[in-house]
Amino acid sequence: MTTGIRTTERTSHTAFNFPNQLTAGRLVLSLVLFVFIVWQQYVWALLFFILAATTDWIDGWYARKYGQVTTLGRILDPMADKLIICGTFILLSANPEMTAIPWGLRPWMVVVIVARELLVTTLRSFIERQGMDFSARASGKVKMVLQCIAAGVCLFYLARNAFPIVIPWLGWVVAAAVWIALLVTVYSGVVYVAAAVRLLRSQ
Repeated sequence: MTTGIRTTERTSHTAFNFPNQLTAGRLVLSLVLFVFIVWQQYVWALLFFILAATTDWIDGWYARKYGQVTTLGRILDPMADKLIICGTFILLSANPEMTAIPWGLRPWMVVVIVARELLVTTLRSFIERQGMDFSARASGKVKMVLQCIAAGVCLFYLARNAFPIVIPWLGWVVAAAVWIALLVTVYSGVVYVAAAVRLLRSQ
């Protein structure tokens, strides 16, 4: 029993442990994903996006379950998330098929998403330098899930011709997913700003 505890403590303080290795791998996956989007290989892009999103869930679950949360992981994980989401949406918004969808993805939506991510990252960095806790809120986690769904649906739309099924209302699914993700992204940003204001006022 004692040996197990010591092993866990020692592992949890290892900077480049298994969860952080997964996170680093996700950074590499994101670059491959971007290449496939640029090459218009949307089936492969969709597969790599799903793989990257899956590793995001696995590394967080593993780190919490086995006490392997590290400072490096707290930095790398959100960075990898933002790179994948922002990069994917930026590249998708440059695709004419996306902007041709009524009420679909538009460049200004991507600007809002990227601005929210930069704002929250800046707030977290500033507040945690003051020695205060600015951990992820539930709204931030829901936001990430909905952004992943929206990006995945967009990639599926672009890859639709490779599948033997025809979904006539797929464009409306894309529009709905994008707008829901956008609204929750804005709401989440407001929640984080309000939390930051409360923390700063309590000082």
